[in-house]
Amino acid sequence: MPAKSLAKLGVPIGIVMIVVMLVVPLPAAVLDLLIAANIAASLLVLLTAIFVNRALDFASFPSVILVLTLFRLALNVSAARLVLLHGYAGKVINTFGHFVVGGSLIVGLIVFVILLIIQFVVITKGAGRVAEVGARFTLDAMPGKQMSIDADLNAGLIDDEEAKRRRAEVHAEADFHGAMDGATKFVQGDAVAAIIITVVNLIGGLAIGIIMNGLDVLEAINTYSLLSIGDGLVSQIPALLLSVATGLIVTRAAGTEDMGSDIVRQIGSRPLPLRIAGIGSLAICLIPGLPKIPFVIVGGLMLLASTRAQATLDAAAEEAGAAFDPLLDAPAPKNPDAPEQLAADIQVDPLGLELAADLIDLVDTSAGGDLLDRVKALRRKIATDLGIVIPPVRTRDNLDLPLRHYAITLFGVEVARGEAPRGMVLAIGDFLGALPGQATREPVFGLDAKWIPAELRHQAEMGGATVVDRASVVTTHLSEVVTAHAARLLGREDVRLLTDVVKRSHPVVVEELTPVLLSLGEVQRVLRSLLDEAVSVRDLVRIFEALSLRAAVSKDLDGLVEAARAALGPAIVAPYLSNGTVAAISLDPLLEQGMLEALRATDQGAVLALDPDAAQNVLTRAAQLAEKAENQNLRPVLVCAPQVRAAVRRLLAPALPRLPILSYNEINGATSINSVGVVSASRVDGGANLSVVGA
Repeated sequence: MPAKSLAKLGVPIGIVMIVVMLVVPLPAAVLDLLIAANIAASLLVLLTAIFVNRALDFASFPSVILVLTLFRLALNVSAARLVLLHGYAGKVINTFGHFVVGGSLIVGLIVFVILLIIQFVVITKGAGRVAEVGARFTLDAMPGKQMSIDADLNAGLIDDEEAKRRRAEVHAEADFHGAMDGATKFVQGDAVAAIIITVVNLIGGLAIGIIMNGLDVLEAINTYSLLSIGDGLVSQIPALLLSVATGLIVTRAAGTEDMGSDIVRQIGSRPLPLRIAGIGSLAICLIPGLPKIPFVIVGGLMLLASTRAQATLDAAAEEAGAAFDPLLDAPAPKNPDAPEQLAADIQVDPLGLELAADLIDLVDTSAGGDLLDRVKALRRKIATDLGIVIPPVRTRDNLDLPLRHYAITLFGVEVARGEAPRGMVLAIGDFLGALPGQATREPVFGLDAKWIPAELRHQAEMGGATVVDRASVVTTHLSEVVTAHAARLLGREDVRLLTDVVKRSHPVVVEELTPVLLSLGEVQRVLRSLLDEAVSVRDLVRIFEALSLRAAVSKDLDGLVEAARAALGPAIVAPYLSNGTVAAISLDPLLEQGMLEALRATDQGAVLALDPDAAQNVLTRAAQLAEKAENQNLRPVLVCAPQVRAAVRRLLAPALPRLPILSYNEINGATSINSVGVVSASRVDGGANLSVVGA
């Protein structure tokens, strides 16, 4: 039988056999074998708990506790049956009853009680409390962990597969701690059952020996009571091993190595504590009457360990120092007056991130800073989402910035600024008044937030707040700025690079479009217009095909953009769909016709030549309907004819930058339309009378 099938069937068969043991008598030889297997299995579980790197690596531990506890109780029942019926339950129990405790009932009872106290009062009770608190904290922290994963995913630090793996790990951790909270109750119940079974066996053995078999008291004690104590000791040893394993699992913190390696590394790598402990042990020798040799040996070993730890630290420092030799590896000095150096100095960085003096730890890898890695991951995410390759982010310190602040620059001009105080995390939520810290607003969406001490992170998560670390705040803010200014970051050289990439796989598409119909500059203007409205340009093949058809008729920018948007229609409407439905605000046909008549061509594209009052009425009604939809947890879009879409956007975008303006051609990807409202007007002639008709 294959090993996989054997493992699949072995556990169910074993559980069934355990239940059979409760009712079917076992021979003494078989009982000896099963007792040995019980002790060995408990020892194996203990060693496994010691050598796992983290608790989740032994996720089946709660089930193992239940199975082994049931197995041990079945052995107790079988042993009690043999002791009471035959006065003999195998060599293992007989040895524990006579040799281990010296044949003394009093000694056996004392040892048994001590083992019970160690197991029940110390280990099991403590493990149960830790498991209960761990389960509570794990469940309370789940929303915060999920939001942290989403933040890392949105910042581009992880991909979808890694996010799925982390979410599954969070759920597995919650399930494991919840199961451990219940599993510790099995261990506590096992200790209570051991007391009851042993007492029943003692009383029952004496009664059978004296009353039924006519033995005197001393002989009955030697025959039955000592065997009952032996049975209790044989059961308590594996029970104690399992209790210790439970305590180790529930107190196990996440680590990169097994428990033994972690303990030795964390304790033995610090020379000063070892040295002080060694000197203290030697000082104890000065107390009159105490033996000197044990303390001298222990103190000497600790001093020797401190010497080895110090030597290890010195070697690591020398190795780190040798990694960079300032005489050999230092770059050659540059002439600041050289033309090449002057030309490099006057170059303007397209995208920059400036940090105040106290925020340098964010980029210091030796201090755990990973901001540079996150920024690199952000570039990959932007390329995946928007289809453009943003320039490298120049990160540097700026002593002119106030402490705690960072600034984001675009072509040398600051476009955004935020805070990231050291030792703090950002808690986002509605109920933050009880937490100490500095009230602020989340830099991207303007949500109520508060900078709180990092050690209060779990308390804030338990209160329902979303907690974000400083690096994530900076990265998310940078991502929002890049997305908002993606059009400005798309240069002519970037367009050429993207065109060359498309040409490798679709040469005909590129050759037909440029330079025959459109120049790279005209293609750049179209792509910038798309990016201005947060439309991804990843599907360049479809965009170029649409531009080729439109450019053969007209090179008008608005017409080219609308042709490209029509080709990307399903992708444009996709972010605004909810179960295939789009929440739409539409224009009244009379108003739309009036807008067509009011179109005026300019160098920046078509605009609506409306009376200011009429334009203000359109803005007001559109804002009211958008707010109404958002209050219903909808994500509205305004839909209009493609001929006026660009002009309508130019009218509404300054006041309603977050309201997408789509044409009828672009909502074909929606299976249904939920009308939120209609902006209507009786006339558009300089004194338009607009009104709102609710959905």
